[in-house]
Amino acid sequence: MNITIAQAYLPQDDPDAALAFYRDTLGFEVRSDVGYNGLRWISVGPADQPDVSIVLHPPAVDPGITDDERRVITEMMAKGTFAGINLATKDLDSVFERLQASETAEVVQEPTDQPYGVRDCAFRDPAGNMIRIAEVR
Repeated sequence: MNITIAQAYLPQDDPDAALAFYRDTLGFEVRSDVGYNGLRWISVGPADQPDVSIVLHPPAVDPGITDDERRVITEMMAKGTFAGINLATKDLDSVFERLQASETAEVVQEPTDQPYGVRDCAFRDPAGNMIRIAEVR
């Protein structure tokens, strides 16, 4: 069996802020930017991984979501506990400096050697999603 990762989904509540973070700060290319009923779905990804995308989607617009569920999702996004993704780089210090200098990312953890053998850092994107970036050795 050969299964690959095609897409991961992260909510965004401000498409322009999401673009500033993922395109301008992280350097991902925009694969698509689709509007529908005043909402936007934006797909981004690293240029050297054309078959993998992160879909930045409006939160809580799926059919069947109740008002209570929508409220919980909004509260969890505000706290930064709703969604996240792990990324990797060969030059963690350089990436950390670029993210720290940007106005689009909130530093959660500076580069740290974890006891489980990974060196990583953590940020929140403009929607509050947790972004962990590990150093690939």
